[in-house]
Amino acid sequence: MNTDKFQYSILSDSEDMQHLGYILEQCFIMSAGDSAIYMKRLGVDKFRVIHQNQQVVGGLALLPMGQWWGGQSIPMTGIAAVGIAPEYRGCGAAIALMEKTLQELYQQQIPISALYPATQTLYRKAGYEQAGNYCTWQISTDKIQLTETSLPLKPVVAEQHHIFHDLYQQQAQLTHGYLHRHPAIWQGLTQPDTQETVSAYLIGNPDQPQGYIIFTQQRTPDSTIMLVKDWVMLTNAAITTFWSFIARHRSQIDQVQWRSSVIDHLTLLLPEQTAKITSHQRWMLRIVDLVKALEMRGYPSGVSAELHLEVKDDLLPANNGKFILSVTDGKGKITTGGKGDLQLDIATLAPLYTSLFTPQQLQLTGKLKATETALLAATEIFANSSPVMVDFF
Repeated sequence: MNTDKFQYSILSDSEDMQHLGYILEQCFIMSAGDSAIYMKRLGVDKFRVIHQNQQVVGGLALLPMGQWWGGQSIPMTGIAAVGIAPEYRGCGAAIALMEKTLQELYQQQIPISALYPATQTLYRKAGYEQAGNYCTWQISTDKIQLTETSLPLKPVVAEQHHIFHDLYQQQAQLTHGYLHRHPAIWQGLTQPDTQETVSAYLIGNPDQPQGYIIFTQQRTPDSTIMLVKDWVMLTNAAITTFWSFIARHRSQIDQVQWRSSVIDHLTLLLPEQTAKITSHQRWMLRIVDLVKALEMRGYPSGVSAELHLEVKDDLLPANNGKFILSVTDGKGKITTGGKGDLQLDIATLAPLYTSLFTPQQLQLTGKLKATETALLAATEIFANSSPVMVDFF
């Protein structure tokens, strides 16, 4: 498909802003004016547009942040608000927009990019693949049955979210796939666009807190719900205090919801398996700069191994070819060349990189080819917990 007919640029023109705002409001069923609020929150310079015959036909937003892999925060650009005008869909505008965005990110030396797909087909064409989980859990408050509170709770003003940053980073560093958050994500958690009231509590002594909880409360025709927008629990005492705090709401709140991994360690303290996942989706990741992505990521400290890769990337030529990944003392080093014992395309490298699937699983599904020695080395190198994000962007 010919994508040269489209022109890609940073959003700057006021008329283009209006056109893109109209497209986004139509694509994402926004109220009139919501796109302007969204653009202001992210910054107009973070938006990219694509033209055909001097007409804006679509655009997207870039969120520069980081993502934690193996205990290291890797520079990552999130892709959000990808929208194409209905009359231009199916003519190559969307793939042109994604390809030109990825070429820009490579020039900026960004190692990886992530997004939440409305459709996987488009993003797989651009080299993205399923890479981690985003889950919503729910439990009835009367099922919690935990009453022990070993730590004090102090209400704080949620808008002063800098109070939470250090605590969040401590948890993020230990959680495979967590974001090094963009300021707009913090703003969305603590200052929502709707009229809902946001409450926040520090858990533990104010001079040495062990966690926090940020939540809202909703009334529906059938029940009342506490929505935990964000949480950090750094100790066992913080987790037990968290559950007992929520349980004490049972006279007013019927259900509590929170975001976590497919395997949520918080639920291990519950007396029965009464917490359920109510929604589950997978986000996607793209390796933009192979060398930087593999060298900046952390690895298991006790592993000393060498993996010979052969990677195919039709969009970004520098990622195409044979590479040797040498891992020792928790660090990786890339050299070009090698035997190419593990063969895969750039999209399949994403779930291997994030540990969403094992090398054996990827081989069984026809996503890669490898020798037995290469499979064993890849399993050692990329072994980690299930990747998760608790932020939607």
